[in-house]
Amino acid sequence: MASLIAPRALIVEASRGPEVTGPPPETKDRKGATPNGKLVSPPLSSVQAEVERAGPFFVGLKAEEKLQLVVSDGGSGLPGSETALSGLLRLLGVKPNLRPSAGMPRNLRSNVDETERLHRQFNELVDYTQRLLGEAPKKRAAFWSKADASSPERWKRTTQFHRDYIWDEVIGRLPSPSQAANPRTRQIYDEPKFSGYEVMLDVWPDVFAFGILLVPKDLHPGERRPVVVCQHGLEGRPRDTIENNDAYHYYKQFAARLAQQGFVTFSPQNPYIGKDRFRLIQRQGHPLKLALFSFILGQHERLLDWLASQPFVDPERIGFYGLSYGGKTAVRVPPLLDRYALSICSADFNEWVWKNTRIDSRYSYLVTSEYDMIEFDFANVVNYSELANLMAPRPFMVERGHHDGVAPDEWVAYEYAKTRYFYATKLKIPENTEIEFFDGPHTINGKGTVDFLRKHLKWPK
Repeated sequence: MASLIAPRALIVEASRGPEVTGPPPETKDRKGATPNGKLVSPPLSSVQAEVERAGPFFVGLKAEEKLQLVVSDGGSGLPGSETALSGLLRLLGVKPNLRPSAGMPRNLRSNVDETERLHRQFNELVDYTQRLLGEAPKKRAAFWSKADASSPERWKRTTQFHRDYIWDEVIGRLPSPSQAANPRTRQIYDEPKFSGYEVMLDVWPDVFAFGILLVPKDLHPGERRPVVVCQHGLEGRPRDTIENNDAYHYYKQFAARLAQQGFVTFSPQNPYIGKDRFRLIQRQGHPLKLALFSFILGQHERLLDWLASQPFVDPERIGFYGLSYGGKTAVRVPPLLDRYALSICSADFNEWVWKNTRIDSRYSYLVTSEYDMIEFDFANVVNYSELANLMAPRPFMVERGHHDGVAPDEWVAYEYAKTRYFYATKLKIPENTEIEFFDGPHTINGKGTVDFLRKHLKWPK
């Protein structure tokens, strides 16, 4: 960054910055701060080393005298030291008049409540962001204005820019998988109607994809079956979609039940596990223009490669069905990976911009512990309806329990109505989208969605 300032003048002041020893204690109104979050002042040696690294840029531009390091009280003093202020004034062409006896500028006002002012400034910032929230739909409309929905073919062709932009600029794109797949498998289930195998595939150095493949036992030689990729939610495991375990009330063994009905299923392990450990991927990825789904997209690219190579899989009939965080996956991965023939979002579809930004709703992530949800410039580019529309003309479905606490029915229905309108009136393919409301909580229902899979994956033929 210093090189971008050269050959203009740069004063670097080694001083004590704001310091936080860790997250504040929880209260009844606030909890879920980033654990182990600390702010520490850089040691003087680190500041000196970085200034030395910046030096050659200034030397090369014959401006070495314009790079200055100022040390405030050995690097632990407050910013705005007399030396730094004098240097700044000289750069501005003002003759410094800071007498040592005069000391630093002082606040001569009395009866000023800095806390009240700070609170007022904070509220101004909040009001500003909420105003931006109201302007976001217009910005999204402008972003999509050149997409042509006059036919399914033109829609797919003219939205390639939007797919690339969302992947590159909102999520963050990694290179395609670079390692050979090197598949490793072992059998772990032998049920009356299906066999089950753990599968591990290499993606990038030190990054792999893992999941459980279920293969129906009634396959005929040479037969190719449709596949349903069954995606778990937050803190889930592939086994949760298969076994009658503690997670049954969420998943209802939907991967096993689909396999019993003749579908090949694959239950991937997505990396949103380990409580706050996976959130480190998000926090460390953001400065690199990456996010958690940057890695998930690469894992699913590799998974699709491998599934399509299996002699019992029809590569044209691979569907996706995800619950909760798996529902988040359902609107971020299949719309960008064309080899998914359809997508079902269960227990997650939402007015996602409100979900992340509203300060007046108990459903907002601003008042919960899921600080990993923030996505760059999301509100100005897409909402869930636009992500769902990118599936078109491929089929897309929402599964929604009336008592699901992720959002009220009104939010879900409002956002889905935009997708229904798009499929039905713009592309004239209303049969390719559905929503099923059911009287239940945050769970797989597995009724209308199974009919949807049978219809669009053409099973049984």
